[in-house]
Amino acid sequence: MLDVCLLGTGGMMPLPGRWLTSLMARLGGSSLLIDCGEGTQVAIRQKGWSMNPIDTICFTHYHGDHIGGLPGLLLSMGNSDKTSPVTLIGPKGLEKVVNSLRIIAPGLPFPIHFHELEKPEEEIEINGYQLKAFRVNHNVVCYGYSIAVPRGGRFFVEKAQENQVPMKLWSRLQKGEVIEQEGRVYTPEMVIGPARQGIKLTYCTDTRPTQSLVENAVDSDLLICEGMYGEKDKQEKAAEKKHMTFYEAAEVAKAAKVKEMWLTHYSPSMLQPENYMRQVRKVFPQTFPGKDGKSCTLEFPEE
Repeated sequence: MLDVCLLGTGGMMPLPGRWLTSLMARLGGSSLLIDCGEGTQVAIRQKGWSMNPIDTICFTHYHGDHIGGLPGLLLSMGNSDKTSPVTLIGPKGLEKVVNSLRIIAPGLPFPIHFHELEKPEEEIEINGYQLKAFRVNHNVVCYGYSIAVPRGGRFFVEKAQENQVPMKLWSRLQKGEVIEQEGRVYTPEMVIGPARQGIKLTYCTDTRPTQSLVENAVDSDLLICEGMYGEKDKQEKAAEKKHMTFYEAAEVAKAAKVKEMWLTHYSPSMLQPENYMRQVRKVFPQTFPGKDGKSCTLEFPEE
């Protein structure tokens, strides 16, 4: 299962009760962060989660409301006696940007590894899940991210017996090993069925509607998507600033056939996003307004 918490939902500037953009996901003992706006570490503490297990931080782009909280977060992680490595992922220029910010956060007790994105799409396997970065359409280079947690096939005793697999090899084959023994090769397919449906989360902010977003969000259990404006008269402004309205985000969710969508990255003028849900749900019924601290646990579907 994947624990998900929308730490901050604000765009441009923080407001009382609304921190800037950030998402945290937990899988097993690993924690991943996407974006790190001002207030991120406070939001983590308010949630009651720990900063120490964070081992991956992804950035959509390098505007201040998406990365300005990083130096303080790194310092707090260091003060928590963290020594294990942290991988940072983001568009080209990541190392230069982060090292500039680290002038005020030097001497960390843990190593930092950089992974700079240069292709329109890139897949990264890390800490038990599959991360997919995909480029979207903002006024600077910007990426969205999908997190997929795969699920292997079920183990079948009957299948193992039918294929005359020795019992002592069963557990190793379930872990994906290919074993050669006494002149015979044993493969995982001899004891387990086909892969089952896993979990998928897609996160995207600061973009116009794009086909890349629709394609990468397809069949997501949860899409967390930017909705800068709810007012219908803000359509031209959204296009000019390379953002989306609530209704455009709902069209994306509908086209991608996601199960549920949370809106985020609100304009500072958007004080009560829930007031627009009735109209937005006419486009995509499973739309919900994100708010700081909103969380859920995505679980594998029942069989």
